Amino acid sequence: MSTKSRERLYGTAIRIAAEQAARARKQADRLACIAWNKLMLEAGGPAQPSPTLGDALNAGFGYLEVRCLGCDTNQTVALDIVRRPKLTPIHELERYMRCKDCSQLRNYPFKRSALVALRETKMSASDPASIWRPGER
Repeated sequence: MSTKSRERLYGTAIRIAAEQAARARKQADRLACIAWNKLMLEAGGPAQPSPTLGDALNAGFGYLEVRCLGCDTNQTVALDIVRRPKLTPIHELERYMRCKDCSQLRNYPFKRSALVALRETKMSASDPASIWRPGER
């Protein structure tokens, strides 16, 4: 007479609990990103504290909208190609953002930028830039 293995006895319960934990983490990350977006767009900042890069990617926000203060244009940056640790807060990426047009015009890396919001999709004609109030930051 043989006994049942622990995998057979507890395997299903462990997998179900792990799936529930992953869904809860994803929902918590999504709510943190939505709260940060509301803080940035509706309240006008400040950018700190912000969700981490890994939290934004886990929640499905794959793009960061950035506004160049030199030429007043908005651009999106794909977060999955950013070479920073996943524990890096989003607000720390602001200092590394450079506007290509302003840099070519001035012949040096122009870095004056402001974070606007996290986005699920890249900016396009059907999904334009977010409304940002520059006087409130």
